[in-house]
Amino acid sequence: MECQECHKRPAALHFTQVINGDKTEVYVCEVCAKEKGYMSYPEEGYSLHHLLSGLFNSTFESPKGTSGQQTHELQCPQCEMTLSEFKRVGKFGCPTCYETFSDHLDSIFRRVHSGNMRHHGKIPARVGGDMRIKKQVDAYKEELQRLIQNEAFEEAATVRDKIKELEKQTRGDNT
Repeated sequence: MECQECHKRPAALHFTQVINGDKTEVYVCEVCAKEKGYMSYPEEGYSLHHLLSGLFNSTFESPKGTSGQQTHELQCPQCEMTLSEFKRVGKFGCPTCYETFSDHLDSIFRRVHSGNMRHHGKIPARVGGDMRIKKQVDAYKEELQRLIQNEAFEEAATVRDKIKELEKQTRGDNT
């Protein structure tokens, strides 16, 4: 579909406006949408701060067992940052904020981390060679259990041999 404003570019956006029950639909390209004021972007673009602030403002939920309307604003005892301030700024004021606002964070972290609440972290390349091998061994052990459950014993034997080889490396055996 072509842009209804300039009739030059393809329409990339669809806007629906309802005024006094009258519904108007407009199909416009991004250039015309910006020119006509249908949409706007910050001059510097969107930052990670904008993204997280948007997530915080739209996904905070009341902790289980409390109503959404609180007469007392939740506040950090250390830095005195309030929950609404935290939502607005998107940053903690101090380490105690993590504990203070913890009941409100799980749903956000779950969404940000795509449902995975376990942090696996990264290991620097220069250090942690043994840690990297240990992680690989753990992954192989999980795979080994799966293969045994599926009765894929030949593949399981191959994985078992890989585990033994890696464990030799961590002990420093070269035999």
